[in-house]
Amino acid sequence: MDQIFNKVGSYWLGQKASKELNSVGDDINSLSSSIGDGTKWLVNKIKGKMQKPLIELLKEYDMPIGIFPRDATHYEYDEQTGKLTVFVPQICEVGYKDSSVLRFDKTVTGYLEKGKVADLEGVKTKVMIWVKVTSFSTDGPKLHVMAGLKKTRSREAYEVLRDGLSIDKF
Repeated sequence: MDQIFNKVGSYWLGQKASKELNSVGDDINSLSSSIGDGTKWLVNKIKGKMQKPLIELLKEYDMPIGIFPRDATHYEYDEQTGKLTVFVPQICEVGYKDSSVLRFDKTVTGYLEKGKVADLEGVKTKVMIWVKVTSFSTDGPKLHVMAGLKKTRSREAYEVLRDGLSIDKF
């Protein structure tokens, strides 16, 4: 009789533990789908899905590594659609070697392809007034910044990571 109770107890305990572990996995998945912004990165790290650093992703797609502020390290990238979402800790402005200035919102989105980030949201540049940047593209030593008009700049100016200067509003 003791053996039967032992086996039934072991089976019941094993089933209960398995259910609890599955429940924890489901909780992590639901937490991942309900959290916004950069915290998905932490959930993906816990789940074991690590992504390469943003700098390496930009290099892989032939983009200058300094087009985003230095502290913009968290991002989401969907390889199927090419959608890139970069999380910037605070609204900031970044000055570059060629005297150009870009202003970044907390969330920057666009579509990444070889040598280009298109349909940008969350980036502005100063051309007498602040103008929305719609795309970045590279052509050898040049970086083209599309903000109403195409502005060609030296790619070299964007190859160095720079700190953003915090500002109050985008």
